[in-house]
Amino acid sequence: MKRRHSARFRKMSIICGLLLLMDAPHLLMGEPTPAAVYSFNSYSKAVESRLTRQHRSPNTFLALPASDPEDMKMRLRDGEFIIEKLTSPADANFSGALLHHWRGTAFTPGAKAADFERLVRDFNSYPQHFSPQVIQAKVLSEGTDRMQAWMRVRQKHVITVVMDTTYDITFRQLDVQHGYSISKTTRIAEIEAAGTGAERTLSANEDHGFLWRLNTYWSYAERDGGLYLQIEAISLTRSIPRGIGWAVQPYVESIPRESLEFTLRSACNALRK
Repeated sequence: MKRRHSARFRKMSIICGLLLLMDAPHLLMGEPTPAAVYSFNSYSKAVESRLTRQHRSPNTFLALPASDPEDMKMRLRDGEFIIEKLTSPADANFSGALLHHWRGTAFTPGAKAADFERLVRDFNSYPQHFSPQVIQAKVLSEGTDRMQAWMRVRQKHVITVVMDTTYDITFRQLDVQHGYSISKTTRIAEIEAAGTGAERTLSANEDHGFLWRLNTYWSYAERDGGLYLQIEAISLTRSIPRGIGWAVQPYVESIPRESLEFTLRSACNALRK
């Protein structure tokens, strides 16, 4: 009984905290500070430099623990999803913002690198493979190794947030068995009353800061009778106002992890089909 009351109290605290977030314009609305954007871009460049080094060789293509990579491969082949939280440098200035960096790794038996390449490039089918997070999707322009695309995405937890997002996506290959992609948001707009007659796009000054930036990095390697998939996601969101962090921060920090795990699991399910 005590545990049930505690869970109910925690949920009510989260709801109250999130409502406070949405009802505090002077604290919560607007764009990220220049310092936060600079730190996000600098951090992303450092991650991309590390990924470039990884992708030079099949032996280092995926980020596996130096201590026991074979044990990790065995866990993956047994069907385990390995989700890791990666930390940002302590000296970075994310004033007014939170940086989230997560990495997920999985293995899909029988899948080929070419299967994943077709999946990740088929943006128009994203609502089918990544529902209910992806509501609509379409390609805006496409070249041999580059694409611009648009998606309407939905995050549903205690509250539901709908956003229109535009991406610049690059595709690369080391060889026919190893490839990677880099996706960066170029525009994120929060949608109020989505799907109703009152639907409208919030201006930058009205935005609640649920998501300001998102970079997604896929790496995939075909071996051991299947396909290893690894995704890293770096996102920037509004920080939690002082005084309600105890109620809201654990919830806010769980959203990027859950979103990454959902995307990874959905991709594996689509490959199995």
